[in-house]
Amino acid sequence: MATLTVSKEDEKRVKALGFLSNKGTDNFSGRVLTVNGAITAAQIKCIAEAAELFGNGILTFTTRLSVECQGIPYDKLEDFRAYIAKAGLRTGGTGAKVRPVVSCKGTTCQYGLIDTFALSNEIHERFFNGYTNVKLPHKFKIAVGGCPNNCAKPNLNDVGIIGQIIPDFEADKCKGCKKCSVEAVCPMQAATVVDGVLKIDSDKCCHCGLCIGKCNFDAIVDGKRGYKIYLGGRWGKRVTIGGTMNKIFTDKEEALAVIEKVILLYREQGITGERLSQTVERLGFANVEAQVLADEILTRKQAVLAD
Repeated sequence: MATLTVSKEDEKRVKALGFLSNKGTDNFSGRVLTVNGAITAAQIKCIAEAAELFGNGILTFTTRLSVECQGIPYDKLEDFRAYIAKAGLRTGGTGAKVRPVVSCKGTTCQYGLIDTFALSNEIHERFFNGYTNVKLPHKFKIAVGGCPNNCAKPNLNDVGIIGQIIPDFEADKCKGCKKCSVEAVCPMQAATVVDGVLKIDSDKCCHCGLCIGKCNFDAIVDGKRGYKIYLGGRWGKRVTIGGTMNKIFTDKEEALAVIEKVILLYREQGITGERLSQTVERLGFANVEAQVLADEILTRKQAVLAD
């Protein structure tokens, strides 16, 4: 067995920079941040070159959409960082703080209801970069999904956002067709013709938008786009499906403010070592949701961050 020369203190120090020890060796995997899984061809080329120059040439992709370059010797870590910086890239994404944002490809996906890449970029700048020096009780993960297909598993993150579209149904245009094209396409069986008029069960509707434009008589031509937000989800040894906020947010800034208020609440009221799911369970979802819907915690932002 090889003799290890890198101290535990140095191992901890470089982990904070995004370098994770390769088990049983003095080598490390450099975790390259991709913001939301979207990088340019030039950046991919730069990462590949760095992997060959400083590592063992192997790239692996994490579940959080980062890229890890394996087998980098301890004395080459700074050289690796300098090399990828030429392409505007950096390492990181570890520690008890806001982690890199995960996004599905809703921007280009046929089912996408929101511009997921643009939204996740904004979340990255405001909360990953903006709160990079803010210590939290534990890791804090954010995911953005473009539609209720839930590909990015937003409901298993501390905060999850899913694109929504609330159909604008014009009942006066409904002809009560025996073979209703809207009823046929609804995956949730939320749309049914009752007494000659289409009814949409709001409790069943997942706001996927598949009904938009399907009515032959233009009863549902469009809808109001928005954001469904989950709080307190968690994946791992203990799994918690995030609670759904009762409100669908139709204003992007209001949805982004929710994220900030949750981070502040977690910093102020969470216990060290406790995931947000545990904080929510301890405080009660209704209590947490009420605080997040109000703005009082924002008035104490500086005090919360100064603690």
